[in-house]
Amino acid sequence: MVAPPKSQQPGQPAHPGQPQQPGHRGTPPSALVPELVAALPRGRVLTDPDVVERYRHDEAEWAEHGSPLAVARPESTAEVAALVRACAEHRVPVVPRGAGTGLSGGANAVDGCVVLSTERMRAIVEIDPGERLAVVQPGVVNDDLRAAAAARGLWYPPDPASAPWSTIGGNVATNAGGLCCVKYGVTRDYVLALEVVTASGEVVRVGRRTAKGVAGYDLVGLLVGSEGTLGVITEVTVRLRPLRAAPTRTVVGFFDSLAACGRAVAGVTARGLEPSAFELIDRHCLAAVNEWRHAGLPQDAAALLLARTDLPEPAAEIEATAIREEFVEAGAAEALMSTDAVEAEALFDARRLAYPALEQRGDAILTEDVCLPRGRLAEMLQRVEEIAARHDVLVANIAHAGDGNLHPLLITPHGDDDARRRAQAAFVEIVDSAIDLGGTVTGEHGVGLLKRDGMRRELGPAVLALQRAVKQALDPAGILNPGKVVG
Repeated sequence: MVAPPKSQQPGQPAHPGQPQQPGHRGTPPSALVPELVAALPRGRVLTDPDVVERYRHDEAEWAEHGSPLAVARPESTAEVAALVRACAEHRVPVVPRGAGTGLSGGANAVDGCVVLSTERMRAIVEIDPGERLAVVQPGVVNDDLRAAAAARGLWYPPDPASAPWSTIGGNVATNAGGLCCVKYGVTRDYVLALEVVTASGEVVRVGRRTAKGVAGYDLVGLLVGSEGTLGVITEVTVRLRPLRAAPTRTVVGFFDSLAACGRAVAGVTARGLEPSAFELIDRHCLAAVNEWRHAGLPQDAAALLLARTDLPEPAAEIEATAIREEFVEAGAAEALMSTDAVEAEALFDARRLAYPALEQRGDAILTEDVCLPRGRLAEMLQRVEEIAARHDVLVANIAHAGDGNLHPLLITPHGDDDARRRAQAAFVEIVDSAIDLGGTVTGEHGVGLLKRDGMRRELGPAVLALQRAVKQALDPAGILNPGKVVG
């Protein structure tokens, strides 16, 4: 299931009958904490219960979490290595954590673990305009890297909606996407090299600084998206692009149904158009942003599509006109082309703010993250509406529509256990529908805890065995983020 049953308390095994995760095998907690305190400078190891409580889980509210033994906040690779070596010796789990903005439970603590927070590893080590790359520690905030690159005439494209808060290490751990990924790719497309502390505490470097290179297996590609289960990332080398000109044209389409939005996306794709951002926001999300920020956004339609072109003129006008034509062909009630940068940015801000705006209402939110072939998007959106109605659950929808990545948000009142059970059932049906339509259970949030069962159904036993073999090879004692992804 996507979250622990009502009878299950945080910290209990999510799947009874499975082997227990690594713990204090013969080592009392009192023996490890002084060793960690001695290994790291003063103030790096936290044990105060009120402080530790803040590090127990990420933003996946419905995912189970346990009680950490301690929280460590190293500032260097050497400190990370010392911490991991101590934990490896005592067979104590290590749960890496960035800013805690994840939505799958990937950074959630397990009982008796050490949460390794990279929040203090915030150095931008190098920006090299000649080689178009940057070297950063994992705690660097995404937007801070983008600003530093822009000051040198360069651009780091991956831009998750959490970019003002999420860190590069967390983005790498989940292979984060964002609004620009429809045209410019996701995090994995920009990671050139990694410095990693292995499960034994050894420091290794994988990847390269060169534009090309095929020496050996692609360990960088393997580690990106591995959610801290194969190693602790302590430095990231990313590829940069020349700073692009500000987009000049935005197309807005208002639709009476989500299915019509899906048809519009398929039409734009089939025509070979490449908007630099292509997003969906439904009326529930628009209403929430309006309530929170008094934004004055339109919310009469079932949903709107936002498409932006960053081509130079006159190509921008040609592409924007073609996108508008596809919106009209798909049945848009209205389709507008705008050159007003302020107006366009307000609409894209609404897309970024949709999730936190819904949180302001005080309800519980279970976030989906399925990705479909773009030709099946309309059918999937129709299924989401049917599933919501069948289970009597409010489902708000935002999406990176241009690459088929849907984020249905299942919303229930806090404390309403019956509504929660219905939402969990709807969550499972949405995952199954994505698989049935040739999609995947997660496009960018990661597997973590919430998507383990769905991943098993998607991959099948043979591929899952290969995944577990990789985990066993790189983490034979099973101390790195146990229970996540293939756990």
